[in-house]
Amino acid sequence: MKIVARLLSGLLFTLWLQPTLADVRIKELTRIQGVRDYSIIGYGLVVGLAGTGDTDRNRATRQSLVNTLKNFNVNVAESDLNTRNSAAVMVTGNLRSFSESGDKLDVEVSSLGDARSLLGGTLLMTPLYGPDEKLYALAQGPMSVGGYVFEANSNSVQKNHPTVGRIPRGASVERSAFSENDEVSRSLVLILNEPDYTTAQRIADALSRELGVPGVRVVHAAKVEVPVTAGMTVPRLISRVQNVSVAPDYAARVVVNERTGTVVAGANVRLGEVSISQGSLSVVISTKFQVSQPSWVARTGPSVGTVVVPDTELTVNEEEHGPVKLAEGATVGDLVKALNRVRLSTREVITVLQAIKQAGALHAELIVQ
Repeated sequence: MKIVARLLSGLLFTLWLQPTLADVRIKELTRIQGVRDYSIIGYGLVVGLAGTGDTDRNRATRQSLVNTLKNFNVNVAESDLNTRNSAAVMVTGNLRSFSESGDKLDVEVSSLGDARSLLGGTLLMTPLYGPDEKLYALAQGPMSVGGYVFEANSNSVQKNHPTVGRIPRGASVERSAFSENDEVSRSLVLILNEPDYTTAQRIADALSRELGVPGVRVVHAAKVEVPVTAGMTVPRLISRVQNVSVAPDYAARVVVNERTGTVVAGANVRLGEVSISQGSLSVVISTKFQVSQPSWVARTGPSVGTVVVPDTELTVNEEEHGPVKLAEGATVGDLVKALNRVRLSTREVITVLQAIKQAGALHAELIVQ
């Protein structure tokens, strides 16, 4: 706990991922090929806005209002419409693979024109289409907006992003994306979330051993093919396969984020023998402004007046940290502990890791975000 407290006080949050001894279900390590979400999109109108909608410059909004009113046998000219209580929007959502007619989906609503806020608006019935241009869902309902904007006398106060809203369970599925023909297949293909040949081979070995399924093969680091045996339905095979557990293998990686000062490293990340010496140079410039007020004079002129005089002080401090030496086989966790003992800052720790990688002593992939 002391080490964690020191790291937090130094604005460094470091995680060491201990080697997992417990097996993980294949369900958490893979996904089934062909089972995925489908993006759906539609164009619609939001009404009920309190004067924060699109201005009259948005012709698309006016035309949409005219067309909507025509559906209710109301004929109005575009020039007679005021669009400030309405806004043209795009509606997006994700249709799950096994969604059936009548299921509810969440949708996002985003302004297209120059509306200032969608707060308090209601989305009119909007058809949502898939990439195949087929109708899959209908969206409608009041929106939840996580922000606001208020204006008065040319002044405005805004919080978050008021031109984007969300309608929880605001879309009703009208067509399923799943086809009965999708179930008919000679093989079940598993796609690994993290491609790795060792993990893929362990999955194939575990399925052959525990389920007695012959012919399981590794196609490549991200794909394992499981044949569908006679007398076995695809849903039953999927259920059995996903509940088999294996011990995944992880590639050695160190991820650093220079903006937040975050360092994440696996416990299997090893270092070569290395000696580190790091110095810190800090420059502090402080300026105080003094006012020079002239004494009383009998006459005035352009050269006589109050003058602001800056008083600048420059301080340079250089702090030398003691050398840090690590033996062969030390981990990144050992390195961060050692650097913390000599009180290196977050930025310095990241710089040291980058230098060790360049020196060839960091036996892992270094990812800088």
